Amino acid sequence: MAKRKRGSNLADNRRARRRYEFLEKFEAGIVLSGAEVKSCRAGRVHLTDAYAGVSNGELWLHNVHISPYSHATIGNTEPVRPRKLLMHRREIDRIDRKSRTKGLTLVPTRVYASNGRIKFEIALARGRRVHDKRDEKRQAIEKSEAREALARRRGRR
Repeated sequence: MAKRKRGSNLADNRRARRRYEFLEKFEAGIVLSGAEVKSCRAGRVHLTDAYAGVSNGELWLHNVHISPYSHATIGNTEPVRPRKLLMHRREIDRIDRKSRTKGLTLVPTRVYASNGRIKFEIALARGRRVHDKRDEKRQAIEKSEAREALARRRGRR
């Protein structure tokens, strides 16, 4: 496995960028066991269908797959289980109020290490419709074609 730089991304939820429009992003710590931390640092985290939610005044992360650490003798927990996210009470209350709005959800966008701790970036997001996805793709194609035309034009001079 490749060694990761300090503060680098450990996992990224690229599919969420396509499925959702991010309105606001938050940073949260997470409660993990020692073996889970080692597994996260090795980049063995999958955020594919993960989501977060507030229950009983606490923020919980669901459907995140953290593979068992191969060298752990004890302390390996289930790969997919609800995990508690750590944030200030005011932030959790604010997120709870905003997420109750119809059509909004909390989606983890990336996992990274910061000052020796594992952090999750979660985003308050609205699901995109099919035509929004098509518009985005069309705009990206137009942008790349314009760049290529400029590059060809510069090359002729």
